[in-house]
Amino acid sequence: MKLDPTLLRYLSKEDFRTLTAIEQGMKNHEMVPTTLITNIARLKHGGTKRCLTVLHKNKLVWHDSKNYDGYRITYPGYDFLALKAMSSRGSVAAVGNKIGVGKESDIYLVINDEGEELALKLHRLGRISFRSIKEKRDYLQHRKSASWLYLSRLAALKEYAFMKALYEHGFPVPTPVDCNRHCVIMSLVPGYLLATVKTLVNPDKVYDDLMSLAVRLAEHGLIHCDFNEFNIMIDDQEKITLIDFPQMVSTTHPNAQMYFERDIQCIRTFFLKQFGFEGGFPDFKLDAQKRTYNLDVEVAASGFTKDHEKQLEQLVGEQGVSTGDADEEAEVDDADNTAPENDAVAVEAEEQPADDEKEDEDDAEDDEDDED
Repeated sequence: MKLDPTLLRYLSKEDFRTLTAIEQGMKNHEMVPTTLITNIARLKHGGTKRCLTVLHKNKLVWHDSKNYDGYRITYPGYDFLALKAMSSRGSVAAVGNKIGVGKESDIYLVINDEGEELALKLHRLGRISFRSIKEKRDYLQHRKSASWLYLSRLAALKEYAFMKALYEHGFPVPTPVDCNRHCVIMSLVPGYLLATVKTLVNPDKVYDDLMSLAVRLAEHGLIHCDFNEFNIMIDDQEKITLIDFPQMVSTTHPNAQMYFERDIQCIRTFFLKQFGFEGGFPDFKLDAQKRTYNLDVEVAASGFTKDHEKQLEQLVGEQGVSTGDADEEAEVDDADNTAPENDAVAVEAEEQPADDEKEDEDDAEDDEDDED
């Protein structure tokens, strides 16, 4: 799913207003009726129809007229809404090349208004699971809102909240810069993925540093849950940096010990296979349960609440998706042709009630730029 930011300069204010109107309508509709989009956007002289034509031509929205004439946002459209919001804050002035690809995210090089190079991470949950989700649509029968866009938004919110908390407490993580919808901007991390490193000068020291980091996280109330060679950067001085946080859980989680031991075993197995070094195994009950700080509580207070956590875990579990990245490049289908019918920020399984239209119209002005 390629990000082409050059189109941003050609989209008008009315185009973005229409795209925002569709996002607003998707809070209560699977496919937003054209009449509702017109009412929310409030463009004069038939401007909404022209804007919908432009958006659809550039694959920023998906059109369906099977049951009624309606639209919904695709991932590229969601990208543009986030980029516009962050560019208005000075976080993004230019977008460069793609520098990383995972199963559930893309990473691009960007430049802010001050000319500083940063990393832009676009969460794209579900793009590997489009085929399987078409065969697993029963979750809509008991859940009113579940979509890949919404899951990606929750994953980005979680990653940014954890990254910000960890950075402020001196953990070796990228510097968090900005977050909007499914996008997170962070500092560039110098070095290489640990998975690509063939030899280490001091494998014992690096291993001890990683074990100390895992224990320190637990002492602060957190477990990474994807602590492996693909989520650890190392520089020429063998200094480590931890990346990728959407899967983190609290040490109060029922499976906390299992997650902790799995993280440790991943590192032990990698070091034994890659460097021929076999290290020790921290004890969860003895080493990792000496609470020194409640970072898990702080993160919940910062915006990513326990309700968000439960919702993300439940939806991801239902749809069989991992929020962790992998090193291999994913095969991505065309967004305009393969996006599932339920791809919406908040999906209603029922037909759209007329009462929703007034609520959507009232919210449109406040959320047009969606600066969250």
